[in-house]
Amino acid sequence: MIGKLSNSDRKQFNQDGFLVVDKLIDLTSVPILHDALRDLFQGKFETGVCPDEVNWQEATGDPSLTRQICNGWKANRDIARVVLDESLGQAIASLADWPGVRIMIDNVIWKPAGTQSLGYHQDSAFLAWYKPSDLLTCWIALDDTSADGGTIEFVRGSHKWRLSEPEGEFHAPEQYRKYMEIAAKKEGIKPELVYVEVNAGGGSFHHGWTWHGSGHNSSKKPRRSIVLHAMRSDVEYRPENFSQGIGPIYSRYKKLADNSLDENYFPILWREDGYRTPQIEAYLKRS
Repeated sequence: MIGKLSNSDRKQFNQDGFLVVDKLIDLTSVPILHDALRDLFQGKFETGVCPDEVNWQEATGDPSLTRQICNGWKANRDIARVVLDESLGQAIASLADWPGVRIMIDNVIWKPAGTQSLGYHQDSAFLAWYKPSDLLTCWIALDDTSADGGTIEFVRGSHKWRLSEPEGEFHAPEQYRKYMEIAAKKEGIKPELVYVEVNAGGGSFHHGWTWHGSGHNSSKKPRRSIVLHAMRSDVEYRPENFSQGIGPIYSRYKKLADNSLDENYFPILWREDGYRTPQIEAYLKRS
């Protein structure tokens, strides 16, 4: 997995709101992850546990839409080995200057040739349910990516824009850049778009307030990816804000007596004192 990031990497991330990386995972794991994605979207859950959100299945899904599942790590250990990786957690902590990192959710995304766009948005706009509500995301390509293949797009420096309320449709909007362009106009800025074009195994990190989305896959190849959305290790629930977007899925993991997040559902990947949720290794080794 990824090694330590440099001071220039951190400077670039702070300046642009994202960092493109040539290698995040070993190429030998890519075919294994292709199989894992195929199983998930066919409803085959290796652990026997259903992911928290299943937005597309082979028998019923609209073939024009991007396939998406949230928290595939709970259903498939090959996915878990990626998004629960300690080195990824340490890299994220380094970029964000956090004392530790835990997974919030993962996204498993498959955009076959011809499928439609995913709307521009800011991840942190949806996160009033915990505090501190910082977020940093690692996006991992499982196929070689290109602009015409619907790769992820970032707007350089947009994490420094004023904060926006979440708006618009995520799946297949007619104008997938619309709300980003509205925000850019308010800033008096012409948005500078950057397409993440990397080989399989590469990817990017981005700030929670960086505007991003992806266009129509007009190539003849699929665009598959795994996304780790990470938060600080010391976050707590904000139940007074649950009405602002957490919904019935992730709020069900709240404890009755306090606002701490349960490590069984939001495990700690890395912490500066050397701590890592001990159940992770046992889970990954279980056959």
